[in-house]
Order: sequence, then structure tokens, then C-alpha cells
Amino acid sequence: MFSKQNLLATVVATIAMFVLGFLIWGVATVDFFEGHTLTKAMKDPPDFPILVLSNLIAAFALSTIYGKWANGNNSLGGGFQFGVWIGIFMGLGMGLLWYATSEFMDLTGHLVEAVLDIVYYGIIGAIIGLMYKATEPKGSEA
Repeated sequence: MFSKQNLLATVVATIAMFVLGFLIWGVATVDFFEGHTLTKAMKDPPDFPILVLSNLIAAFALSTIYGKWANGNNSLGGGFQFGVWIGIFMGLGMGLLWYATSEFMDLTGHLVEAVLDIVYYGIIGAIIGLMYKATEPKGSEA
């Protein structure tokens, strides 16, 4: 669990999650989501230390699960595929659950969020797969 591959992938994925998340949700889609939000629940400004901690925990969990899922077959494409499935779980599975049980956003907002989650986690998964591939022990054929 605390292998060089997992820890390095965790650090790089944490940074990528923070930066990419800021670019997607903090810059590119702010106006869109304002128009589809039913209940204002966002902190202004966010609690950045907790935000970084949450990214670190999520990256460690994703990296650990990826390490077991990939079974030594590490690659950019495999990581992307892994991340897409995480995005489907989060964006469609959890997003539609939230739509059914809360009044945070309208259906359009949740569906756009689902697409963004699939892309976002696909990229994060690709980064994790790439980091695992880059740090494979020499002589490993995966």
C-alpha cells in the first residue's frame, strides 16, 4: 500500500486533482453551474487546507485501488479506463442519487457534472497509470 509507485502516483494525482479541479469548476464552468444551482451551498472562499487534504485522501484511495485493479498492467490508457469507471460511478451513480434526494442542482446541472466527472477522473486515472508505469521495477514486463 505504501509502495514507491503508490506514493508517487498519490502526490502527482493530488496536485493534478487540485489544479484540474480549480480549472474546471473554479474557472471554466462557474457561470454555467450558477445558472443550474438550486441551493447555494458553496463556501466563499473554500477551505483550501481541507480541500488539499481531501484531494490527497482521494488520490491515495484511487491510486491504491488502481494498483490492485491494474494487476501490474500499468499504462496511460489503462489508467484512463480506470478513471472513466470512477467518473461514471461518481458522476452518474452518485450524481443521479443526489438529484433524486436533494435540491442542489437541476437535472441539466447534474448531467453536465457527470460528463465533467468522467473526463476529470479519466485524466486523473491516466496520470496514476502513467506514474505506476514510470516507476515499475526494472525488468518488469507489464
